[in-house]
Amino acid sequence: MPVTTRDSAPKSVPRHVAIIMDGNNRWAKQQGLKSSAGHRAGVEVIRPLLKQTRARGVEIVTLFAFSSENWRRPTLEVQALMRLFSSYLYSETKQLHTDGVRMRFIGERSQFSAALRKQMDYSEQLTRFNRDTQLVIAVDYGGQWDIVSAAKVLAEKVKAGELSTDEFSVELFGRHLALADVAKPDLCIRTAGEQRISNFMLWQLAYSELYFTDCFWPDFNSEELDKALDAYAFRERRFGGRDNDNNAETPE
Repeated sequence: MPVTTRDSAPKSVPRHVAIIMDGNNRWAKQQGLKSSAGHRAGVEVIRPLLKQTRARGVEIVTLFAFSSENWRRPTLEVQALMRLFSSYLYSETKQLHTDGVRMRFIGERSQFSAALRKQMDYSEQLTRFNRDTQLVIAVDYGGQWDIVSAAKVLAEKVKAGELSTDEFSVELFGRHLALADVAKPDLCIRTAGEQRISNFMLWQLAYSELYFTDCFWPDFNSEELDKALDAYAFRERRFGGRDNDNNAETPE
């Protein structure tokens, strides 16, 4: 999607941006604060981020909020994260609905409290018909879990005689993954200096552009987002093809 940016030159805008929000704890330590303060500061970034991505033409934003591995963190930190997540849903859902944002969650929900699952269901149901922007929150999510979950569904279909292994394909498998109904991320941003994807959307990020920044997530402001989007705009995406190759794979 070409747009006119700050220098008035037409540039490409990612349709779907996925973000690994890293550095809350290190930011808090740097400020001499508790880790919970870092997580609260990180949540405050989300509202202006959505406003800016929408203004720049991004349709889908997926945030890696809580990974499958995060349950290994200290109990008090996990409890604080769950309270913060609940507080965010309580305070932001109606405003997001007013703004035309559809909320969705991907991940294994069974370990969350019944009250939190109810909040998640309410947020999804209230905003399900919104089409302006999609906010996807990945909670208790892991790329390996996603792939295994899809494999289990397909295995059950084979067991029931509904599917033959001869029918297996990349496309079929992809249709059983989380977010199978939306475009794969064009751009994945990770903050706080780490240069890995940490089990995030392993299948979906196969051809995504990756952008790493040293900026801690609580400091990820409009200027930092512009840097990421501008960096993406000047990359040439060939999807396995060559320069100017008309036979290059087309992204979904």
